[in-house]
Amino acid sequence: MAKHLLSLLIFFVLFTCRAATLQAEELAKEATDFTKKIQQQMISGLDFNDRADFEDAQRGFIAPLPNKGKVLCQDGQEAWNLAPYDFLMDQQAQPTVNPSLWRQTQLVMCSGLFKVSDRIYQVRNLDISNLTIIEGDTGLIIVDPLVSKENAAAALKLYYANRPFKPVKYVIYSHSHVDHYGGVEGVINVNDVKAGKVKILAPSGFLKAAVAENVFAGTAMARRASYMYGVLLPPSPKGHVGAGLGLKNSTGTRSLVPPTDTIEHDGETKILDGLTFVFLLAPNTEAPAEMHWYIKELKALTAAENCVHTLHNLYTLRGAKTRDPMLWAQALDATVERFGQDVEVLYGMHHWPMWGRERVCKFLNLTSDIYRYIHDQTLHLANKGLTMTEIAEELKLPPALNSSFALRGYYGSLSHNIKAVYNLYLGWFDGNPAHLHVLPPVASAKKYIEYMGGAVKILEQAKKDYANGEYRWVAMVCDHLVFADPTNIAARNLEADALEQLGYQAESGPWRNFYLTGARELRQVVSTKPEQKRAPGQSQEQLQLPLNLYWTYLCIRLDGQKASHKQFQMYVVVKDTSEIWHLELRNSVLRAKVAQASQIDGKILQLQANKNEVIALFEKTLSVGEAQKLGLLQGDVTALQDLLTIIDTFVPNFAIVEP
Repeated sequence: MAKHLLSLLIFFVLFTCRAATLQAEELAKEATDFTKKIQQQMISGLDFNDRADFEDAQRGFIAPLPNKGKVLCQDGQEAWNLAPYDFLMDQQAQPTVNPSLWRQTQLVMCSGLFKVSDRIYQVRNLDISNLTIIEGDTGLIIVDPLVSKENAAAALKLYYANRPFKPVKYVIYSHSHVDHYGGVEGVINVNDVKAGKVKILAPSGFLKAAVAENVFAGTAMARRASYMYGVLLPPSPKGHVGAGLGLKNSTGTRSLVPPTDTIEHDGETKILDGLTFVFLLAPNTEAPAEMHWYIKELKALTAAENCVHTLHNLYTLRGAKTRDPMLWAQALDATVERFGQDVEVLYGMHHWPMWGRERVCKFLNLTSDIYRYIHDQTLHLANKGLTMTEIAEELKLPPALNSSFALRGYYGSLSHNIKAVYNLYLGWFDGNPAHLHVLPPVASAKKYIEYMGGAVKILEQAKKDYANGEYRWVAMVCDHLVFADPTNIAARNLEADALEQLGYQAESGPWRNFYLTGARELRQVVSTKPEQKRAPGQSQEQLQLPLNLYWTYLCIRLDGQKASHKQFQMYVVVKDTSEIWHLELRNSVLRAKVAQASQIDGKILQLQANKNEVIALFEKTLSVGEAQKLGLLQGDVTALQDLLTIIDTFVPNFAIVEP
């Protein structure tokens, strides 16, 4: 599915860049005195003596993850392994890690099987998300079965090693992100779903959101996600220390079994194996399709991923549509109003639970308040004439919101969430006509260098600014130097040094990962820049897309400049899905629309094939000649062959910190 394609592209980026990254790791610097001062200010500004989260994270502990959480795939590759993160057990944060982020990751590292409350158990830190197991009268209800099926299977095995065996009867997907459904085949047999022995529940719109999100810009998102999650960073105090929302994503096998039942209405109630679930839909919040629910008999509530122990993303740095903070806050308000009088425990799809009605309601209300505050105050300052960047620099949280560890920017950040709200309402343009049609990066970089007196002079001044701890500015000015001349090793190294210190200072896991990944790529020798290659097996992922989405993706891949003056028509009769499509290229735009058998013009080229053969042809894994030999094509194939030459295959490892 769409998320599987995104994951595949991320792993390909990791594979092609790993060697150079390991070389760059040896060049990592120590924290400067300026960075150490920033870290000390963080320690003095927060109450690190508050151990309530650590007590909650350890409460109900039953058993550790076997073998330090090491999980292997069938081919022997590691899907998960906590051993390289042993350094995080040191109580004192290293100077190269923001102490608040260090604290958060130590909490995430509280791993194993836990009892949340009567009949509710969780396996934590066997993936970026939690596997929740709810004991029904006769079977199990599995909630959000992780990213990879190997990890989900290991989590369920740990549960069975410590609790009486009951068969899995239900699976619930809380929302449409892959870390909440990707491991489903590790806890159920697909044939049991087909036979009605296992039912899968999901919020309205789940399947469409799970398949569609991130397809059309998937390659760009995958490349940026490799930065955001730090997939190229070795675990170390100078490298990867987590993502804030969890440690990282597992790298096993993804799956998606479509839901058998969907929740369509707020307040919808279902009896699942003797337990009464009351559902509340929360669409277009943290995910396009998401839901909260309350179990009456257990007085247990979940707000899915809308209330976790970090400020979340209104805009995710890997790239996606901006999320609406008002809808997010309203969903949390509705949850408190509907269930707040009786709730005794709040358990999440990430992080650790919280107990006690007053604490739970306060937590939900604070989370709602921070999203409302960011929304309202961003627009307040925008209406005073401040730009997106100015608001992000000026707007601060009030003490009640700023002092709560659960609202710190470990995953999202106040800065980029402010920019998300501005963009949601006002878009990318700040109204200044000088910013309306700016030069592209390389052209503007060369002019900046010329106006500033040349690269040598700029580097001299930048080194002085670096020595004064002005890392943000040094990164900005060296970025111009690198884009003007990517072979300028001194500029690359100085920018890398500045980004590295910013990474060490960052409280947000994704910010740290972006900074440190950029630093490592800059330190690579220019000749080792990742070769542009096609992701292996990409077409196999695309086979899972419904054809309407595949055609849209194919149309995006058309090189419109090369398509000028070209025309093409074709009917595609898909035998195994009983679909008929009419493809037409005109005015450099490729279109696909549903057709009827009566509309087929016998003079126009026809493709009659099964869906996998149709996609294989356009993915060029089945040649036109082979398709002719199989009798799949009828008519003149000249225009088809011409069309296939201008369908691009996107590469997942394009440059980011250099032109």
